Amino acid sequence: MAWGAVAADKLVASPALGVLSTVAAAELPAKASELVVQADAKNLKQTTIAVVKAAVGLNPAAAPAIVGSIAHATHPMAATASATAAALVPNQVLAIACAAAAACPTNAGAIVEAICRVLPADYKAVAEAVAGVVPGAGKEILAGIAAAVPQLRDAIDQTLASYQGGIPSVSTVLSQVEQTSAASAIIAAGATATLPPGSPAPVSLPRGPSGGAPFVPITGTPTTITPGTGGSAPPPPGYSAP
Repeated sequence: MAWGAVAADKLVASPALGVLSTVAAAELPAKASELVVQADAKNLKQTTIAVVKAAVGLNPAAAPAIVGSIAHATHPMAATASATAAALVPNQVLAIACAAAAACPTNAGAIVEAICRVLPADYKAVAEAVAGVVPGAGKEILAGIAAAVPQLRDAIDQTLASYQGGIPSVSTVLSQVEQTSAASAIIAAGATATLPPGSPAPVSLPRGPSGGAPFVPITGTPTTITPGTGGSAPPPPGYSAP
C-alpha cells in the first residue's frame, strides 16, 4: 500500500477513535453512524472503514449493531461496513450480514458480495442468512456470490439454467453448487477463516451414562432347562442353603 494511502487512513481513523472512545457503550452504534453521515462525500468510503474499525475495536461484541446502524443511516455504505466488520470479527459474520440486510434490504446482493470477498469460504452460510432476512433478493444474492467468488459463477449459472426459467431458493441452488469441485476447493482453502484467533480446537466430550439398569455379566456355566422334566434351576453363584 502506498504511504499516502496509509497516512490518509490514519488522519481519518484518529479523530473517529478519539470521538468514539468518549461515548457510552450503548451509544456507540448511533455515534458511529453519525460520524459516517457527517463525512464528506469524497471520503465517505474511507471514513466508513475507519469508523467501523475504531468502533468494533472498542466493542467487538457490538459489531452487528454498529453495522446495522451505519447501514440504516447511509445505505450506500452498508456493504463496506459489513465487509470491514466481518474481516475484524469473522466469528460474527452471520449476525453482521443479517443486521446489514435488515437495515438495508435493497442492498442485499451488494452486502453478500462484499462479505464474500473477504470471507469466500462462508459464501453459503452468508447467502442463506441474508436470504432469510430478504427472501425476495435471491437473484441479487446469487449474483453477489458469482461476482465475489468467480470460480462459482459457472456452477451457479448451470444450476439456474437447469430450472428452465424457474426461481429456486438460494439454499437449493447453493446446495447443488456445493457439490462441485470448485466449491470444495474454496471451502477447503478457507475452512478455518471464521475461527477467531485463539479459539480452542473442538474436543469430543465423554458420553454420559445410558438409561436403564447397569449391565451385570452372568458368571458360571449356563444350564438348559426343559419344561416338564421336573428339573430345577441351579442356585446363583455364592448361594448357601439354609
